[in-house]
Amino acid sequence: MRALVISGGGSKGAFAGGVAQYLMQELGHRYELFLGTSTGSLLISHLALEKIQKIKSVYTSVNQESIFSNCPFHIEKKYGVHNISINHWNVLKNFYRGGKTFGESHNLLKLIKESITPEEFKTLKDGPMEIIVTVSNLSLNQVEYKSINDYSYDEFCEWIWISCNYAPFMSLVRKNGCEYADGGLGNMVPIEEAVKRGATDIDVIVLQTEVSHLNRMPSKNPFSLLTTIFEFILDRIEHQNIRIGKLVANHHDAIINFYYTPTVLTTNSLIFDKEKMTAWWESGYNYAKYKNVELNQIEPELD
Repeated sequence: MRALVISGGGSKGAFAGGVAQYLMQELGHRYELFLGTSTGSLLISHLALEKIQKIKSVYTSVNQESIFSNCPFHIEKKYGVHNISINHWNVLKNFYRGGKTFGESHNLLKLIKESITPEEFKTLKDGPMEIIVTVSNLSLNQVEYKSINDYSYDEFCEWIWISCNYAPFMSLVRKNGCEYADGGLGNMVPIEEAVKRGATDIDVIVLQTEVSHLNRMPSKNPFSLLTTIFEFILDRIEHQNIRIGKLVANHHDAIINFYYTPTVLTTNSLIFDKEKMTAWWESGYNYAKYKNVELNQIEPELD
């Protein structure tokens, strides 16, 4: 069984879209299992439908308003660099309304339902492929994997949304008596789950460099410090997930093909910039192309 696994990574998901486009359109990879976390969960349904241009158009056009119904921060671009700071009014407004997070992301749920129609959902559910999104159950302290085969249209759209809810900056969702948040809080790169479900050949897109090249600038305010801390924690989770995934795959004789970002795309994946995300999509496509050209090069025979 061939599987495509896409990690979490916020706006960096545009890079994953480009990689997947090359793998599917140029190499002709056909996947029976699609498994995504956070931003990866937004991509996999459209990829399974092979509607790549549609998701590219949607994905590279999103901005803060597309995602946040109440945005908890200000973004200021100065000298080509994005600076992020807290939006005190919006945060206080959210707390006054009884919210448990700094911001709310209900606009993202609307966007998901606008981009995936009930007819497309039925096509996927009736088809041979399995689509799975990763969520974190904070109440039970465990990671859960939600398959399209087990839910209705509205329910599955909600699970995709929950998988992307980067708490405490986005919505915390109470469902079935439990509180749920971003799947990346538990499993950023669900390789292990793909192997457990029978995958033997796995293409894994990791929205991070293989070797750390990051030297963050000093935090300018409490909000930027908080985002830095969360990015650090998620990076550690990601490295652990990959290490465990490799061990499990080796034990089951599964083949893993990794696609890391060749450079650091951004130090804050909550900033959605159309120009940059369009460039990252093309970068992902070209990276997958050049990597596979190198892999398929035939070494000259020795005399």
